[in-house]
Amino acid sequence: MRLAIVILLAWTLVGCAAFDTVGETFSGISDYFNGGEDNTEPPKALVEYPPELKIEALWKESVGVGTEDLNLKLLPALISGRIVAADRKGLVQARDTATGKLLWEKETDAHLSGGPGTTNGIVVLGSSDAEVFALNIDNGTQLWKTAVTSEVLACPVIGDGVVIVRTTDGVMTALNEKTGAKLWSYEVNVPALSIRGTGAPVIVEKNLISGNDNGKLIALHLDNGKFVWEASVAVPQGRSEVERLVDLDVDLLEATGVIYVSSYRGGASAVSAQDGEVLWRNENINSFTGLSADWRNLYLSDAQGDVYQLDKRSGASLWKQSDLHNRHLSAPAVYDNYVVVGDFEGYVHWLSVSDGRQMARYKVTDSPIDTKPLVVSDTVYVYAKDGTLTALKARFP
Repeated sequence: MRLAIVILLAWTLVGCAAFDTVGETFSGISDYFNGGEDNTEPPKALVEYPPELKIEALWKESVGVGTEDLNLKLLPALISGRIVAADRKGLVQARDTATGKLLWEKETDAHLSGGPGTTNGIVVLGSSDAEVFALNIDNGTQLWKTAVTSEVLACPVIGDGVVIVRTTDGVMTALNEKTGAKLWSYEVNVPALSIRGTGAPVIVEKNLISGNDNGKLIALHLDNGKFVWEASVAVPQGRSEVERLVDLDVDLLEATGVIYVSSYRGGASAVSAQDGEVLWRNENINSFTGLSADWRNLYLSDAQGDVYQLDKRSGASLWKQSDLHNRHLSAPAVYDNYVVVGDFEGYVHWLSVSDGRQMARYKVTDSPIDTKPLVVSDTVYVYAKDGTLTALKARFP
């Protein structure tokens, strides 16, 4: 009873300001998970237009239950003429990229949450149960299983015989590619309030570069995990904890020695992979879905479902496509002269790289498509939250 009275008095003494802050915090968190601060606006209705492309479905198959409507980093990956995808209940499938024919499947009996990462004939996935699995790409046989410190929500990255696993507690763990044995680990403090999710790091030469929930990039030696450099790319601003969220949860993008990254509230940036120098920062465009690039420009979709083209050299916005506003878009992928994005109703949209205009759309499923489409040569592979895996090709009518 005394404890209850003390708590009640403490809340009373704090006053209305505390309740305002708490209210802002819960409002902000709700805004995030519902798609942004302007989520009171309904998703923009799709309008008919003369399509400039004809979209053909080469094949469509099902990968178990998909992500079960959870926010997971289960993305399709391509290796050795196979496309590999996994579902939340532990099913992993390898299919022929041309026909969709099932080559093998493996039941891991795990709550898979990140991956697959692929290289050198292996497939690596992480789980919510703090486990990492390596499978043989040829037949799905389990090669090894290793326990890590926490849930894996980022796709494992593999390079120079090392598997890098990021977990939600801020730890990066390096594992031996052949045995799964732990080589080293590095821990970054996670803020008290952060967005659920972690982005995949990148390996540039002999450095591992990772984005963190504190808005900073960090580079470590791949061989031993020793610190190389740190760069602040997203600076917290605002009065409430939610306003100060600057999580770097997107998968980093590297091109010609430059790291491109976007933040939940801290804008988009370009950073030198060699020393961490911030080359430019566009604080007006935020994204937590991810980026893609061609030889000249970057592409991203923001929290409001608008798609942008940015100049790689300066970060300046070249065009903005708002016809898909509030449709909860996936990260965009560049496909020939087009930008491809999925939306919450299972549509895939083709936009022109020249001006962002809509050129075609295709309905894959009724389930949301929130993973970045995978583009290989002239084919787009799309994985929806219900487990639908589809190969699409665009042709001129």
